[in-house]
Amino acid sequence: MAKGHRSQIKRERNTTNVETRPSAKLSYARVSVQKACYVLDAIRGKDVQSALGILAYNPRYASSVIEKLLKSAIANAENNNGMNPDNLYVAACYANKGPTMKRIKPRAQGRAYRIEKRMSHITIVLDER
Repeated sequence: MAKGHRSQIKRERNTTNVETRPSAKLSYARVSVQKACYVLDAIRGKDVQSALGILAYNPRYASSVIEKLLKSAIANAENNNGMNPDNLYVAACYANKGPTMKRIKPRAQGRAYRIEKRMSHITIVLDER
């Protein structure tokens, strides 16, 4: 049986599992998970310079949002961790489902169709080579 109170055990466990890699997270992005994943799949595993080039010329809306997020992650790595931006690469990037705004669209003969405006939480984790 574990020693200590439940909160002490959780606190100790959380201090040992601290993520040291630089990252950036965007919550409540107004883009669906599926559309964001098309762009994230293109940059996963690439170095940051080529990832920024891919995002700059990608025509999708999600690429502009992810480009800002990637620049933020690079700045976090530089300022908080003292890493060299030339050695960085995209170690992990993923989009999780956020809340869905539900709207009503009027249709013929008094009917109403539901429109779902989906949101996502996008995370980019960098690492050094």
